[in-house]
Amino acid sequence: MEVDQQHPLVLPGDTIDPSLIPTHKKQPLRLGPGLRHIPPNAIIPTVAGQLIADHKKNSMWVEYNGGRYIPSPNDLVIGQIVRSAADLYYVNLTPYTSSATLPQLAFEGATKKTRPILAPGALIYARVTLANRHMDAELECVSGSTGKAEGLGPLTGGMAFDVSLGLARRLLMARSREEGGVEVLELLGGEGLAFETAVGRNGRVWVGSESTKTVIAVGRALRETDEGDLGVEQQRKLVKRLIREMR
Repeated sequence: MEVDQQHPLVLPGDTIDPSLIPTHKKQPLRLGPGLRHIPPNAIIPTVAGQLIADHKKNSMWVEYNGGRYIPSPNDLVIGQIVRSAADLYYVNLTPYTSSATLPQLAFEGATKKTRPILAPGALIYARVTLANRHMDAELECVSGSTGKAEGLGPLTGGMAFDVSLGLARRLLMARSREEGGVEVLELLGGEGLAFETAVGRNGRVWVGSESTKTVIAVGRALRETDEGDLGVEQQRKLVKRLIREMR
């Protein structure tokens, strides 16, 4: 990632320049991963990385690739069903954390008769509703405001690929092409590949397509972009190479 004055590198415990902190008259400041509020008004980084601020959403976070995923409220995540209980599913988000819980009625239009029946190993796209260090995370597959799925729910077919936390966050950013230089998915679509994706902040990307070759190509593109920290021009060359190999 390019480092500039607007997106400086920070270290744990650094003092953040007040001019970099977003201010909004109506919206409260939202702190994302890598930042902690120390009362009364101090904000300090908890990890080393690049400080990113979204002034429209009045939010800021630290962009970094390493470390372990720690669930935060409103995170979109891809989980794998471990087992079910009377009213809950237990969901694996990472190999090193305890299972999150997902109420069996936390799906659009779900009742005791119509709730989805998910077997161990099934993948779901969910939102974190509750998370703190003393309790297992809780999930839902509906919007808390509309009750609609809005893209959340079981993920059928396709494959899930592991990526770094940094790439996952950049893919989820509305302006990722400007902020993080991640164009590989758009480039693949521009070459005529038909696929859909779901990105989890826990470092998982699901890729679905009627073509197995396409799923594998998209997964390879994501991993090589991630592992090589490829810039936009390198991503273009990668996509051209993968398309040639598919033909």
